[in-house]
Amino acid sequence: MAKAVSLLVTCEHGGNRIPPRYRPLFRKHEALLFTHRGYDAGALTLAKQLAKALHTTLFVATTSRLLIDLNRSVGHPKLYSEATRNAPVAVRREILQAHYLPYRTQTEAHIARELAKGRRVIHISSHSFTPVLEGDVRNADIGLLYDPGRKAEAELCRRWQAALTTTAPELRVRRNYPYTGKSDGFTAFLRRRFAADGYVGVELEVNQQQVTQGGRGWRRLRAVVIETLRDALSGARPTRN
Repeated sequence: MAKAVSLLVTCEHGGNRIPPRYRPLFRKHEALLFTHRGYDAGALTLAKQLAKALHTTLFVATTSRLLIDLNRSVGHPKLYSEATRNAPVAVRREILQAHYLPYRTQTEAHIARELAKGRRVIHISSHSFTPVLEGDVRNADIGLLYDPGRKAEAELCRRWQAALTTTAPELRVRRNYPYTGKSDGFTAFLRRRFAADGYVGVELEVNQQQVTQGGRGWRRLRAVVIETLRDALSGARPTRN
């Protein structure tokens, strides 16, 4: 008998908030907070809508990735930004303890509890990407990032891409683009913690051009993402959390 499925939605870069205690570190970096470096525009809106529509657990962070990047592993050179990496060791440790570890630990603990109940966890991590990076134009509207070596992730993303292409052929949907699913990130970390038969992690990436254009197109994209994820999951047996 197939395992029941527990869906999970997260958003690691949902906002650009800097707690008052650390604002002095950003005196020369305020402008960065409002760029793609500061947060993933639209990712929080999409994550909330996904979780509400699918009746699932949602974990989000609204502190800026420039404080500490929740989608990087400890030891990664970009865990801290230019605003925080030169802060005293005690300050960086405090940021790690207060803002990084609680988010990552609660998410990991939730997955472990669901697996202990005999369920398969399907985790959608909501992100967005800048349409142009260092002069390179990103040729996609939606990216689905996964580990090709994990069969369930590859199959889910193939089904999701097919559903998106059928439902909204005007959208450019690519797999493992604009990043690779195996590169450092929260889903990649969680794959090392949980076996492939229990944990399925997909990073959803939306082009921020879709977000900034707003209006009907942005609303339609969100609706299409939800509808097609339902289609892609239709062979699974979702359960309410």
